[in-house]
Amino acid sequence: MEPRRLYRSKDNRMICGVCGGIGEYFNVDPVLLRLAMVLFTCASFGTGILAYFIGAVIIPDKN
Repeated sequence: MEPRRLYRSKDNRMICGVCGGIGEYFNVDPVLLRLAMVLFTCASFGTGILAYFIGAVIIPDKN
């Protein structure tokens, strides 16, 4: 059994596929993660945008 890897999603992509990839990795609906990301961004005065950008840069694309 090979270990699971975190990738940005090609199928569940809205902007860069970060929330879709995290949803596939944890087997959670990406819509819930996107909603949580929007709420986090509003509550943290924009820090969520920085976190999403860092995730888009660090997490590799799925081949």
